[in-house]
Amino acid sequence: MKVLLVEDDQALCQALAGALTEAGLLVETSDTGSDADFLVRTERYDVVILDLGLPDGDGTRWLAQWRDDGIDLPVLVLTARERWSDKAAGFSAGADDYVTKPFETGEVLFRLHALVRRSHGHAHPVLTVGDLRYDSHVGSVTRAGMPVTLTAQELRLLACLMRAAPRIVSRTELSEHVYDRDSEPDSNVIDVQVSRLRRKLGGERIETVRGQGYRLVAIE
Repeated sequence: MKVLLVEDDQALCQALAGALTEAGLLVETSDTGSDADFLVRTERYDVVILDLGLPDGDGTRWLAQWRDDGIDLPVLVLTARERWSDKAAGFSAGADDYVTKPFETGEVLFRLHALVRRSHGHAHPVLTVGDLRYDSHVGSVTRAGMPVTLTAQELRLLACLMRAAPRIVSRTELSEHVYDRDSEPDSNVIDVQVSRLRRKLGGERIETVRGQGYRLVAIE
């Protein structure tokens, strides 16, 4: 999962970004609405965590603009405002969920996974493709009931393929889910990651579609 965290409190931003990264998420950060606005229009994210009290305008202003412009990625509002009227304003602007400060990092993590699952049409926390199962709550993968150990990058890549299955996923899309915008991976790095996944999962499970990308195949 690739997350954009929009928060101008640097201490909170670093702490939350660090905790989410430890949980296996790919996190990029922004401390202003204008910077976040540029990023959501030029980069690919699975979900946005948006603080409402930004230095260059209320978060609801930026969120409402994204919705007006057809940007429909899930948004989790993060704020210290507790009044119902403030929450209502966030939902009216297009928020998908709401967490009030102070919060437990675990709650934020669960809500993020739920938002991304729903955005891909999955209500259950466990993704299943054939005999492959990925539990997004605990970050575990099993094949035919047996646990599979994956690195954080391999897990992000597999989760992207599972959410998209049976759709073909391009190398560019996979790269955007595995590496942040400041990284410059070699052109064959996704091929290397896919090769490692094949060794762990079975070579027949990930199909290469020449000139288009990769597709996860359901094997019972």
